Amino acid sequence: MSDSSEAQFAAKSDRLQTPVQFVPGVGPGRAELLLKLNIRTAEDLLFHLPHSFNDFSSVRTVPKLEADVEQSVHGRVVDKDTRNLSKGRTLVGILLDCDGHFVRGTWFNQPWMFSKFRDNDHVIFSGVPKRRSGRWEFGSPRTHWITSDDDEDLSQATGVLPRYSLTDGISMDVMRRMVRSAVEAFAGELIDALPDEYRRYHKLPELQDAMRRLHTPKSVDEFHEGRHRLILDDLLEFQLGLALRRRLWSHTSKAPPIAVSAMVDSRIRRLFEFRFTTGQDEAVRQIVEDLARPQAMHRLLQADVGAGKTAIAVYGMLAAVAAGFQTVLMAPTEVLASQHWDLVEELLRHSRVKRGFLIGGLPAAQKRELLSEIASGECQLIVGTQAVIQASVQFHNLALAVIDEQHRFGVRQRARFGTDSQSPHVLVMTATPIPRSLCLTRFGDLDISLIRELPPGRQKVVTSRVDAAENQSRAWDFLRRQLQKGRQAYVVCPRVDGEGMDDDAAAETMHQNLSVGELSDFRVGLLHGRMDREQRHEIMDRYRHHELDVLVSTTVIEVGVNVPNATIMVIQHAERFGLAQLHQLRGRICRGHFQGYCFLFSNAETPDAQARLTALVESSDGFVLAEKDAELRGPGDVLGTRQSGALPLRVANPVRDIKTLAEARRMAFDLVRTGEFDGPDYARLKQTVLDRFGDVLDLPRSG
Repeated sequence: MSDSSEAQFAAKSDRLQTPVQFVPGVGPGRAELLLKLNIRTAEDLLFHLPHSFNDFSSVRTVPKLEADVEQSVHGRVVDKDTRNLSKGRTLVGILLDCDGHFVRGTWFNQPWMFSKFRDNDHVIFSGVPKRRSGRWEFGSPRTHWITSDDDEDLSQATGVLPRYSLTDGISMDVMRRMVRSAVEAFAGELIDALPDEYRRYHKLPELQDAMRRLHTPKSVDEFHEGRHRLILDDLLEFQLGLALRRRLWSHTSKAPPIAVSAMVDSRIRRLFEFRFTTGQDEAVRQIVEDLARPQAMHRLLQADVGAGKTAIAVYGMLAAVAAGFQTVLMAPTEVLASQHWDLVEELLRHSRVKRGFLIGGLPAAQKRELLSEIASGECQLIVGTQAVIQASVQFHNLALAVIDEQHRFGVRQRARFGTDSQSPHVLVMTATPIPRSLCLTRFGDLDISLIRELPPGRQKVVTSRVDAAENQSRAWDFLRRQLQKGRQAYVVCPRVDGEGMDDDAAAETMHQNLSVGELSDFRVGLLHGRMDREQRHEIMDRYRHHELDVLVSTTVIEVGVNVPNATIMVIQHAERFGLAQLHQLRGRICRGHFQGYCFLFSNAETPDAQARLTALVESSDGFVLAEKDAELRGPGDVLGTRQSGALPLRVANPVRDIKTLAEARRMAFDLVRTGEFDGPDYARLKQTVLDRFGDVLDLPRSG
């Protein structure tokens, strides 16, 4: 882009940065309220996109109403009533006078609707009316209040009306007027970064036109066309950033090629006491193909709980060792790292592979010796926590890094294994199935391998919600009978200690109560994150060796704990856990050949809690539950913003807009793959991408 065009761009777009208080109809008072919605400028107000709309475009007179057709009527409130029905139900009725014809609106079990209407209010009812007792009736109609019966006010209240997120002190009518004002005064300042030819090829409206169609639509189709363009822009720019990073890595991340011969493949597979499933075999094939290339592998291996992802990771690590290189596996916690180390030790107990376990708490002398062996290359296979990426760790010829539970690590941590001249192949793995929206955003730069099926003989866990006290008593009876058969159990609590209320949510209190109450005839242990490392390891070893029958625990057992004889789990106050977390916890049982049982103790009645627990009872498919979790929690949690900072999407919701997200990904990766994106027509769009996502994605400013 030339200096002159950049200057013109800056001069023209500066008006969009006008403080929002100077948008006609806003003023200082409303500007203060808009700050709660992060709206500071005219541009922010333009990009405060509606989340939905009310269609009041078909306002009819009462004689022209039709049954079973979406339509609207305008009238004046002349009567209202509320009735109590059987079983505690209520019915609210509102009667409208529509030019001498009467129409009724009704609401079941919404008693608050009665107080929302006043006599002589001018309102619009919209919905599908039915004839009842000789009169038209709307069941739970969408309702819009009109400030007066002037024709001008009525025209502003009919048609397709966008609906916006609000804050206290700003009504929907006021928000609509402010946004319309911003569109009239500032939409013309928007500059379309998409080249005209590309936009026309994809049948997209011009940016200014899209903004007008969305905020002031003349039809439902116009609303959707405008909204699609603006959400597509948001997602396309992010996907272009991912495509640029992917291309950068493919050009700069040089890794040693690792060939896996039939002999090496056979030797590695003989170490396992089981045959790989079809999904595991396919994942191995993909990883072997990646390792054979001189470009660094960047692959995400995701599997459902218990589907055998660790075995595949170990296969890749042994392939690297067989080729004469070093390999490392990094886990987020010592519990999980220890679990992986135990598996490696078991597999390689008769092997000459030199291996080491590196965690933060190693004695100084032992740590110095291990670091020396890693630096010399004598130690070929390393398992550890984040201790493996500390500055004191110098690898001799690292060729493959496996990172477990990637959602707990950032991109920069992943990159610390590489050097300026060479990077290792990277395999990221997770036992928490990832919703598609997250695969296309936070993990959008990685190739993906899926393992969906469980190993043969693995039983599904029977999951039940237990709410009343008498039902919980029966659950404890069942648990005792299972313990008498030689099985083991977990009791999971959301907190470590009590707070004076709901003591059964506290692991320490539950341990005390069970030890002298329901489970007094059994050996009950306690495990939580506040214990020191030695205590935790001692307790887990005792449980693993069946020196304990029951383990009362917090979520420290969520990932990586593998005790095949543990077949029962009771989760106290299950409503306090997320859906993915509940599924991960449930995955700790039924890891052998015995039937597993999971009891969700909860008296919660909120819709969100009901939806989560019902989903867990009805499905054992982690991929199905991942999508449900994304739907319930929304994009903020799904994108991991609590751990790694908010993804700077302006208006898009990756969960809600998944189809547009997939479309944007195809468009972005095609543009970068063909080199078209490097042409002068895309200079403005590329600069926008670098400005928005360069720092987040570690992109050089040259693109």
